[in-house]
Amino acid sequence: MTLFRDDLNETISHIQVSTIRQFDEEVSAIPDMVKLTLGEPDFNTPEHVKAAAKKAIDDNYSHYTGMAGLLELRQAAAHFQETKYGVHYDAEDQVLVTVGATEAIATALTTICNPGDAIIIPSPIFPAYIPIIQEAHAKPLFMDTGVNDFVITPKMVDDFIAAHPDENFKGIVLNYPNNPTGVTYVEDEIKALADCFHRHNLWVVSDEIYSELTYGSDHVSIAKFIPDEVILINGLSKSHAMTGWRIGFLFASKEMTAQLKKVHQYYVTAATTIAQKAGVEALTNGINDAQPMRQEYQARRDFVYQTMSKLGFKIARPTGAFYIFAKIPAGFEQDSMAFCKDLARKNQLAIIPGTGFGAEGEGYVRLSYAASMEKLHQAMDRLTAYMQEPANRIN
Repeated sequence: MTLFRDDLNETISHIQVSTIRQFDEEVSAIPDMVKLTLGEPDFNTPEHVKAAAKKAIDDNYSHYTGMAGLLELRQAAAHFQETKYGVHYDAEDQVLVTVGATEAIATALTTICNPGDAIIIPSPIFPAYIPIIQEAHAKPLFMDTGVNDFVITPKMVDDFIAAHPDENFKGIVLNYPNNPTGVTYVEDEIKALADCFHRHNLWVVSDEIYSELTYGSDHVSIAKFIPDEVILINGLSKSHAMTGWRIGFLFASKEMTAQLKKVHQYYVTAATTIAQKAGVEALTNGINDAQPMRQEYQARRDFVYQTMSKLGFKIARPTGAFYIFAKIPAGFEQDSMAFCKDLARKNQLAIIPGTGFGAEGEGYVRLSYAASMEKLHQAMDRLTAYMQEPANRIN
C-alpha cells in the first residue's frame, strides 16, 4: 500500500481539473452520446502539412532545436502575422515557438506575475489562465462582461479598476475571438481598448488563437496599436486543425521575449522538431488553409444559432471561433450543471455548463459547432426534443 503525502504546493491542492474536462469525461460513459463539448476542429490536418512531417522524419529531424524554435518556423510565423494582421515581429528575437498555445499562456503569465499582483480576467472565459495566475501567487479578478453581451469596453475597465483601489493591477487577459462566447472586435473597438490598457499601464496577454476564424470582418490584433505592451499568443491548432501537433507561438518585444525564453526553456526546452517542420509548411504553402474551414464553420454557426434562438435561447451572435454561448430559457433549470446533466441523461446530448467558464457563466451553456453538419442536425433534434418535453420545465 502506498501512503500518499499531502505536503505539496498548497496552491496545487486547491486547483481542480477544469469543469470542461470533468464533464466531458463523465458524460462520455453514456451510450449513444452526441458530444459538442470540446473545442477541437473536426477537420483533419491538411495533407501537404502531413507530408512535410513525414519528410522531416525521413530527413532525421529528430534532434533538439534551439530554445526559441527553428528559425525558419519563426520566420514563417512572423511573416504570417505581418501578412494577415499587419503586425511586425523580428523572427530572430521577438518570436518563440511553444508547445501549443497552452504553454504560451503559462509562460506569459508566469513571466509577468509577482505574488500579490492582480490580473483582470474578463468573464466568462476559457479557464486555463486562472490556475496559472494562482500558481504564481497572483490574483485573478473577474470582470463580468455579460452586462454588455460579452463585449469589453474602456469604461468597463475604468470602472472595474476604480472599484478595486487597493489592488496592484499588473495586466489583463484578452481572448478574442472569445472562447466561450464567440465574440470578437472590430478595429475601432480594439484601438479604444488598447488606449485604455496603455493608460492603466497594463500588460496585455492577448490570446488570439482563433484569429483565422472570424465571420464578417477580418481579425485585428491589439499588437497593431501597443506592440511593446502586448504578449501575443497564437498557434496552429485552430487555423490548421493541428491540435495534437502542439505548436504555438509567443510574439513580444525583444526585451520581453528574452524573459519569456527563460521560463519557456525550463518548462519544455523546445517544441517537437518534426511538428515544427510541419508548421513551416502550414504557415507558408498553407497560409490560407483556414479559409474553407471558416466557410463551413459559418454555415454551421448559422444553423445552430437559428435553431437554438427559435427554442428560446438568448445568444450574442458569434462573430468568431466555433462556439455558441447561450442563456438557458426561463422556465427551465437555471443551474447550468444540473441542466446539462439532465439533457445528457435524458436525450444523450452533451454540452458544457456555463459555470465551466467562471461564475459569470451561470445560467448559460456552451456548445462547440466544430462538428459535421450531420452531427449538428442530430444534436439540434435532440435539444429540440428535450426543450419541447413539458416534463423538463420547472414551472
